[in-house]
Amino acid sequence: MINAFFFGFAPWKDHLQVWFPDRRCLIVSRKTKDILREGWLLRILTARKSEVYVWGFKYPKFLQIFCKAFGIPFRHVEDGFVRSVTLGAHGSMPASLTIDSQTLYFDASRPSDLETLLSTYDFVGDKGLMTRAELGIQLFLSNRLSKYNLGKRRDTPLFGMKSKKRILVVGQVETDASILLGCDRAMTNNDLVRLAAHENPDAQIIYKPHPEVLYGTRPGVSDPQDVAAICDILKEDISPADVFETIDHVYTITSLMGFEALMRGIKVTCCGLPFYAGWGVTDDRQKNERRRRTLSVPEIFAASYLLYPRYFDPISGAPSNFEAIIQRLQELREAAALQPPPAKRLKGDHIS
Repeated sequence: MINAFFFGFAPWKDHLQVWFPDRRCLIVSRKTKDILREGWLLRILTARKSEVYVWGFKYPKFLQIFCKAFGIPFRHVEDGFVRSVTLGAHGSMPASLTIDSQTLYFDASRPSDLETLLSTYDFVGDKGLMTRAELGIQLFLSNRLSKYNLGKRRDTPLFGMKSKKRILVVGQVETDASILLGCDRAMTNNDLVRLAAHENPDAQIIYKPHPEVLYGTRPGVSDPQDVAAICDILKEDISPADVFETIDHVYTITSLMGFEALMRGIKVTCCGLPFYAGWGVTDDRQKNERRRRTLSVPEIFAASYLLYPRYFDPISGAPSNFEAIIQRLQELREAAALQPPPAKRLKGDHIS
């Protein structure tokens, strides 16, 4: 059996053996002093058929150098694109994981397995996959899901009567690695709001802060009140599906919500380079010479939602698939709607 060493997986230590039933899972601290003091490099080297898995980028760089020097497979792991009902910071188990042998999918500085897949896969020749992708998009949209699904649902129009073009600015956690590694310049959420307002002077600008900032599980860098004069700020976590209603154009740095907008046929401007940018479906402000292929939204969906991630039932942890996970998350969201929401840090009500 392969010995799999997992660095930085403490929150999921009880689930790893279920997720990786064909591996002997060993959970290791990602702190340098613990790795060296407890002799983990020697254990990896002497173990039979070793593999190393790291969560995100918070691991000592010598670990990757060591694995490369001795030919030990090294895998980057992160949440997938359909994750859970509540936030990971609230302890919810991910329903999907991305496991990449090159780098994490949001690192635009070099190719990831997902970028390679998007660059090389024969989507035209795989008619079964593309049929599944078309149906998968319909399933995703009809269930009104997103990566996280704890946002409030609305039965009435969110922004009132529409009299002019509506621009949605998608806020992110500004210190997140997806911005640091996916954008070639320093940019805050407020910068993005100002850009959208400058380029669309006659439009209504709506700014949606990131859920983790709204719930206080991650700090914000810029203060939304500094741009309150030029936009309407959503001060409550509303379901993305409801927010997208009546939106004409989305501005984002690297947010996954940009791709969820593309699935709905909404124009998207990307100031960074998320995995779905550079393929001809977005208005790109950051170029990447590696991405020279033109792809459709269903083709990008097929790679990123069907081929690339691994899915796990969020109750049992057993292997699953995209279609089953959509059904399960819908069930969990309906159950969660009966529970009180987590406390928020940002005061005020949603705009009307």
